[in-house]
Amino acid sequence: MPPARGLPIPRAAVRTVALAVVVAGSAALLGGCAGAGVPKSAGHAAPITGPTALWPGSKPAPEASPATGGEEKPQPLTALPRVPSGDIRKVSAGSVLLAQIDWDKRHDQSAFDKDEERKIRACADKPGSASCPVRAPEYHDLTGDGKDELILGVQSGSNLLIIYAYTVKDGVVTSILGSTSSPQSVEVADRKLVIHEPGDAPGYESRTVYAWDPRHQVMTIQDVGYGRRAPASATPSGR
Repeated sequence: MPPARGLPIPRAAVRTVALAVVVAGSAALLGGCAGAGVPKSAGHAAPITGPTALWPGSKPAPEASPATGGEEKPQPLTALPRVPSGDIRKVSAGSVLLAQIDWDKRHDQSAFDKDEERKIRACADKPGSASCPVRAPEYHDLTGDGKDELILGVQSGSNLLIIYAYTVKDGVVTSILGSTSSPQSVEVADRKLVIHEPGDAPGYESRTVYAWDPRHQVMTIQDVGYGRRAPASATPSGR
């Protein structure tokens, strides 16, 4: 028995199927183009919230008083001659330092041991030499009155530097700063004394800024910072 042949498909049906295929293909093509060119949403963004106070009912700590580097008030050195002109350069820097040491000993506040004190007394009149622990005196206006203050640095031990600053108040040489640190460098900038010390991590340093406090009449700590050490070419030289 000869195989059965399929029935002939009407021409109208062929045209209908072809049109459906063309329309379906076009829709798929257009759909693909539209999908490629339109941004897709990443979903809802998390809402931004402001700071939230923790333990709002707790009692805040009292505001701290300015740090003064160990001195609560100016310290007159009355053993020194009076300076009516107010020019501290008229007084020997060595005599100022020895008067400070004597004052400290009377008040049981000695900063140096016996050997250090002996070396200081032996070279107080010629500071700045290689064998003398007393560095050359520096004169800078720290109080903003147009007159210079005296800044002294004394080496103690292997790496400690004790820094003193003095002004003339009512004709009397007066101590306004006593600070102990292990500085890499010390500088004066904008009437502020800035001490740079090595940080706990390599390449970092701490910085302490002392500024004149007209209320307390002493140099107080204005700022303490910690950050990357400046390049060697830009690091202020020690004094």
